[in-house]
Amino acid sequence: MSLLVKLDLAPTSEPKHSKAAPDRLISGDPSFKTWAQDESRDGTGKVRTGVWEATPGENHSIKGEMMEFCYILSGVIELTEQGQEPRTFRAGDSFVMKPGFVGVWKTIETVRKIYVIAG
Repeated sequence: MSLLVKLDLAPTSEPKHSKAAPDRLISGDPSFKTWAQDESRDGTGKVRTGVWEATPGENHSIKGEMMEFCYILSGVIELTEQGQEPRTFRAGDSFVMKPGFVGVWKTIETVRKIYVIAG
């Protein structure tokens, strides 16, 4: 088993389809597609990587004990951390939501991102 994983930025396989959980939905009717590309365990817990896409809408984002790295491939989002000013991210931007992050994820234009979740 290789410890080097190349991510497919334009996957053609069938994604997992989902919607925002009712208790997290704020506005709109966002739908999500996830192309999971790797899941493994290391000394700190589970690590998941892949590509994720969301249509416009707004929902609560709660990371709990997980941390997530995101690299925006296309689209525009606005993240508002609880108690902070909104921040806009678009294609080419990257960010990390650390464990304990609580805020609002607003997809302005359909977004596609690479994600790495650990926790």
